[in-house]
Amino acid sequence: MTQNPLTAIALNCTLKPAPAASSSDLMANQLLDALAEHDVAGTVVRVVDHDIHPGVEADMGDGDAWPTIRDQIRGADILVFVAPTWLGHMSSEAQRVLERLDAELSETREDGNPLMFGKVAVVGVVGNEDGAHKITADLYQGLNDIGFSIPAQGGTYWNGEAMQGVDYNDLDESPEATIGALKTAAANAAHLARLLKDTAYPA
Repeated sequence: MTQNPLTAIALNCTLKPAPAASSSDLMANQLLDALAEHDVAGTVVRVVDHDIHPGVEADMGDGDAWPTIRDQIRGADILVFVAPTWLGHMSSEAQRVLERLDAELSETREDGNPLMFGKVAVVGVVGNEDGAHKITADLYQGLNDIGFSIPAQGGTYWNGEAMQGVDYNDLDESPEATIGALKTAAANAAHLARLLKDTAYPA
């Protein structure tokens, strides 16, 4: 299996513009740190800081920031998708990213497969309310439909105590269970991405 370095892009779908503290940003960076242990270099994009127009096309016209982010996704081997929980659902920024990724279904490579075939995606969810499992399931389904491969145990999450105000980035230390799942997701993502680089899906 190839040992060449891989690349990742982490999409932080917080609703808080920079430089506000963000639990999603913390988890996105933790996932990239874990991927770095497997020779994967990555960067974080805080989606809300970019003017991503609504729609389901690859480019929605003047001022649309999505094409630049799309190029980064297309250039990476691994997509790290981190979403906060609001009212039991993923953020509107996360939903918009999925909607914009829908355009990739109509874009194919020379072998006839969608452009995202051969790319791997992992998921992180944070929130001080229920919803992490549902958001993870929705993201897995959407990303897989678009063509991303999901590795075994390809996600992690943190739910705070119900009806309390503590956020993930308020904790003195991230819980062992969350970090353990995070490290497993990163290791399996790097492993799967290298396998897919060596042996592509059939045309």
